[in-house]
Amino acid sequence: MTGIAWGGYQDYFTGEWDGRTHLDEGQVKASGDTIWHGRMVPYVIPSRNYLEYFKKKVIRRVIDAGVTSIFLEEPEYWCEAGYGEAFKKEWEEYYGTPWRPQHESPEATYLSSRLKYHLYYRALEEVTGFAKEYGRSKGFDVKCYVPTHSLINYTQWRIVSPEASIASIPSIDGYIAQVWTGTARVPNRYEGVIRERTFETAFLEYGCMRSMTAPTGRRVWFLTDPIEDRARDWEDFSDNYHATFTAQLMYPDIADYEVMPWPARIYERPYPRSSTDATLVGIPSEYAAMVQIMTGALRDMPATRDLIPGDPGISVLMANSLMFQRFPANNGDIVEFMDDFFGLVMPLLKRGIPVGITHIENLSTPRAFDGVKVLLMTYADMKPLDPASHSYLAEWVRGGGLLLYAGRDDDPFQGVSEWWNSGECHFKAPSDHLLGLLGLPEAAPEGLYSVGKGKVLIMRKNPREYVTSSGAGEGLIEAVVRLNGALPEPKNYLRLSRGPYEIIAVLDESVSAEPYHLQGLYIDLYDPSLPVVKDRYISPGKQGFFYDITRAGKAPRVLAGASRAYDERKRGRTFTFIARGPEGMPGDCRVLLPSKPVSVTVGGVESQASYSWDEDSSTCLIRLKNAAEGVQVMMNW
Repeated sequence: MTGIAWGGYQDYFTGEWDGRTHLDEGQVKASGDTIWHGRMVPYVIPSRNYLEYFKKKVIRRVIDAGVTSIFLEEPEYWCEAGYGEAFKKEWEEYYGTPWRPQHESPEATYLSSRLKYHLYYRALEEVTGFAKEYGRSKGFDVKCYVPTHSLINYTQWRIVSPEASIASIPSIDGYIAQVWTGTARVPNRYEGVIRERTFETAFLEYGCMRSMTAPTGRRVWFLTDPIEDRARDWEDFSDNYHATFTAQLMYPDIADYEVMPWPARIYERPYPRSSTDATLVGIPSEYAAMVQIMTGALRDMPATRDLIPGDPGISVLMANSLMFQRFPANNGDIVEFMDDFFGLVMPLLKRGIPVGITHIENLSTPRAFDGVKVLLMTYADMKPLDPASHSYLAEWVRGGGLLLYAGRDDDPFQGVSEWWNSGECHFKAPSDHLLGLLGLPEAAPEGLYSVGKGKVLIMRKNPREYVTSSGAGEGLIEAVVRLNGALPEPKNYLRLSRGPYEIIAVLDESVSAEPYHLQGLYIDLYDPSLPVVKDRYISPGKQGFFYDITRAGKAPRVLAGASRAYDERKRGRTFTFIARGPEGMPGDCRVLLPSKPVSVTVGGVESQASYSWDEDSSTCLIRLKNAAEGVQVMMNW
């Protein structure tokens, strides 16, 4: 794994590579300052010369060493950059016109970002194509993946990246979805209130990454991180980790995970104890145990085709061009908080409706509309990069799809020099081209239209109007009901079953302030003491993760633990396993047995103080400290 926009490539920038310094190939702001990732490591303009260096000095070297999986992390171009001489040269080559400062007009902003998008698309295409070809020459089947933030987050953070278009590169095998507290806690607006909504944002980010890969058959790993890049306190880390972890589990067809990007900074770096106690301490034992329990559960997390109950098949259309309208902020804080995107999703999500994401770049794939019954879209915050996507949308509607188009088409980017207003096309707005394919007049007024077997509802409001004031979201709900006929009964939670696991998120700012009441026989996996619970109340704004003991079967097994169980064996009335985990950290685990044990030996020592029995669940809680080499556990009954 290595960065493609940054990395330990000082030999290229200092001239060791080809006798010429290349610090001028850093991303440069209007002030003339380079954006740095580290000492002598700028964020890179991926010039053709840089790509030759990268292929020969980085890719060839690791393949020669026997590496067969390559992860090219974070292809990122900052929106505020775009002023250096190297970028001006790329502009003139790509557009065939003199460079234009991006801050001078919306069109220059748009064109600058589109070029940045092209440069990293080209970089990934060339580098991964080379890796595949060179690997074959060595007898290797090299796999190439891209760890990347979501389109939502890159748009929020003012970064341009190829995102969904990467799936069209044949030499890319998949992604890591880099979603964690740091990305998901970016504030957004709902009911006129700007604040962090970590669970909701993470849910949408993971959905965004899933929809980049699902129609293409590529592989994706979901990432979570028990801490984040910016120093916070342990209580803050814990609360937000629960939110992002729960959000990733809400996508049952994904069961591949990156669980700890940097274990050393989790287990070896001190942070403040809480928001009211600035004492720097290492990871609290309770939090360490909880992290280990949670990540351990992912080993057994089944992938299924199930949906969140009550999913009505509503999706929101997204395009990479969301990133093109970000700098400068031509629409003020409307752009800053992505109000036009969140205006289409938050009123629904806050009513317990799991809104999906559909990428316009994937519409040509056979599975692009799988599960989509209602598609919401706007061109207030994005634009279609080619006319072909409209043909696929029109075909889907005629076949029975329900399309809601919301927008006044009055933002300053409607008139940028693009395909819809050049050549044979003479449309004021890209939506007019789509309306024509649907058999509707240009700038069609608000109303409900029948198109083939489907329907189109045009709402002449920008989606931001559904989140910028209290109660405004009802307008979107009414529009969707008008188009769809009905919606599921609103609720203040999302709940999903995956094998023996129950995943629950209770929403605040929702239709009710009542807690969710879970009843049954469960292990609470968000409690490091692994208690057996028969009922649990989960408050709005909180999440729950439970193991349903009634689905565990009868055979002895470790159901959950802060240690990882290896070599589980039953011989007669004896059950043994090896518990392994981070040295010195809690390793408690809960074990299913046919009956109460008569003896429990942990690390060769028998002690009744090392375990407790729960008769109702027929489970035994074993208390132990983890050891890297493992601890032998033997139970007799």
